[in-house]
Amino acid sequence: MIDGVVFDKDGTLFDFRASWGVWTAQLLQQLAKDQAHVDALAAAIGYYPDLQDFHPDSPVIAATAEEISAALLPHLPGHSQPELAARLNALAQHAVMAPAVPLRPVLGALRDRGLKIGLATNDTEAPARAHLTAHGVLDLFDFVAGYDSGHGPKPGPGMCLAFARAVGIDPTRAVMVGDSTHDLIAGRAAGMRCVAVLTGIAKAEELRPHADVVLPDIAGLGAWIDGLTDAS
Repeated sequence: MIDGVVFDKDGTLFDFRASWGVWTAQLLQQLAKDQAHVDALAAAIGYYPDLQDFHPDSPVIAATAEEISAALLPHLPGHSQPELAARLNALAQHAVMAPAVPLRPVLGALRDRGLKIGLATNDTEAPARAHLTAHGVLDLFDFVAGYDSGHGPKPGPGMCLAFARAVGIDPTRAVMVGDSTHDLIAGRAAGMRCVAVLTGIAKAEELRPHADVVLPDIAGLGAWIDGLTDAS
């Protein structure tokens, strides 16, 4: 019943708070003039500096660099949005990612089932490839796309549909796995089954209406797919 799986990156393959909480603190320190400025920038993007955590509506969670830079720009006179977005994308390539689970065993087991594996992220493609490379799993992916890869950002279905085309499968026989409603709405619009995971910021009650199932993390995905096959 399932021929392929396309994953979100941040909050799905990588634990969101552990990966981006520290990075965002460092970013704001670089941009700000003083602590009051840090606080203003943090409020603009729904970030809690003392906790290194995020408000559920923070654009950092699922938005593009352009959207994040637009939120910061009113507090950064003298900067342009394209320049700020480019700076965010460049810095993102060096962010230290914390895997949500041991990635190679989990993704390798999915490939052993004969599944095609893809990545669809609202990050740009270059940092996405850098993060997968840093954790030794890029070779397991048949498809990698960011919002700048020509298919549009999520919640649009473009990246999900591009994955299905690229690997030659029917979207209805694919699964989109993500930690945000952006991911799940994108997958559903593409005609895919949708699996939510809780390694991002969103809570189960927010994700459940958009998902076929809510899992603690991607480690349980293989067993869930096996259950679909057994049920058929």
